[in-house]
Amino acid sequence: MNKTIRRAAVFSLLLVLALLAQATWVQAYEAADLTDNDHNRRKVIARYAQPPGDIVVAGSAVTGSERTEGGDLAYKRTYTDGPLYAAVTGYSSQAYGATQLEGIYSGVLDGTDIRLKNPLDMLTRAQQEPGDVLTTIDPAVQKAGFEALGDKKGAAVAVDPKTGEILGMVSTPSYDPSAISGTTDGEAWQKLLDDKDKPLLNRALRQPLPPGSTFKLVVAAAALEDGLYASVDERTDSPDPYRLPGTVTDLENENPSAPCENATIRTALQYSCNNVFGKMAVDLGQDKLRAMAEKFGFNDEKQDVPVRASASVYPFGMNASSTALTGIGQFDVTATPLQMSLVSAALANDGVLVSPHMVSEVVSADGDTLQSYENADSKRIVSSGTAEQLRSAMVTVVEDGTGSNAQIPGLEVGGKTGTAQHGENNSKTPYAWFTSYAKDPDTGKEVAVAVLIEDSGAERSEVSGNGLAAPVAQRMMEAALK
Repeated sequence: MNKTIRRAAVFSLLLVLALLAQATWVQAYEAADLTDNDHNRRKVIARYAQPPGDIVVAGSAVTGSERTEGGDLAYKRTYTDGPLYAAVTGYSSQAYGATQLEGIYSGVLDGTDIRLKNPLDMLTRAQQEPGDVLTTIDPAVQKAGFEALGDKKGAAVAVDPKTGEILGMVSTPSYDPSAISGTTDGEAWQKLLDDKDKPLLNRALRQPLPPGSTFKLVVAAAALEDGLYASVDERTDSPDPYRLPGTVTDLENENPSAPCENATIRTALQYSCNNVFGKMAVDLGQDKLRAMAEKFGFNDEKQDVPVRASASVYPFGMNASSTALTGIGQFDVTATPLQMSLVSAALANDGVLVSPHMVSEVVSADGDTLQSYENADSKRIVSSGTAEQLRSAMVTVVEDGTGSNAQIPGLEVGGKTGTAQHGENNSKTPYAWFTSYAKDPDTGKEVAVAVLIEDSGAERSEVSGNGLAAPVAQRMMEAALK
């Protein structure tokens, strides 16, 4: 063999060895990354190769699937009562991805989650039968909230204070996820994107807005826990009018004739006295008030239920006048309906907050538990005595104050209304809020509900927490306990 042929043979052998090494590297070390790559069409084909698992409410699936016509994606997602449960399920689209529970548990629902595989499947990379996601949603509570909100723009959340289970989560206007589940739904998708009312937005979790006077419960909790006042029936040091520190502006009350001067916390909640809670916020100071707000869940960037909620905010670095405004849930204070439901839930549960969750179990096709939320974490927010006093004051709000529309015969109901300013110099229609709890004295069952009405189409003078939000909460609480 001459020198030239020998060199060519050696070079060819090196090329073969390089190819073998590259193939081995790809198959042994990069296979998983390539398989999981979002641009891998085979991954998408596998995801829709079989009917997906279901999201289950009270033992019944609210999702399904149907065979597609043509194309390489065999099945697409369908929804039962899609608009009713959209804020819970989210959507699963062959073209636009997945959100909410559909997105978080996509691997379980399409059968690719590693927890569904046995050792042999791990070697063969066989796809398993999909699992299911079991929710904590009560269909009666969900339907009550959805129907009560109607064509209003808003949201509502109902929570079991003892377990942290989310019994209802509604956001309106809603949409039908079935309309965007395929690959040819571009027109429907664009219509949703162009809608100024943003139906794809989950307002219950992702729309933090000024909570208005519902935040006064947090201020009152801070005052009682700090010892600023020993009781909800002790008279406060609250001049009326109360001038914002360092300004020439008086903090006005909604009802000028209300007995707000030096009012007790009970009376101040009953009549929603701004002067009392503005002054109280300044007396406490922003640091103590922020600390209490954060115990309830404000400023938490990782509030997962398991869908992540936008952080509710109590601000930093304020002067005294701005601190006063935070005392009435204004300035830069924001909250989601989920967050305000947790305030009432903690007070209803004797001062203990149980981590909220809307999934009870994730199971395999055989019913084996892959993940359970049965024993949720809990933490004490306020003392039992503080919680009892504030519940008593909230009952006064419903029985003799601004929350009368939440009354339910035979049940103990407490709440707090709120009307939050909107727009520069309060130029736009205010937001209407109501946060509440109800307890059945016979069974001991409890529920906490928060409602936000972002826009009802009503005249500005007709917007109030009692008029718009309390009736929605009343319907949901009654559905949960009756």
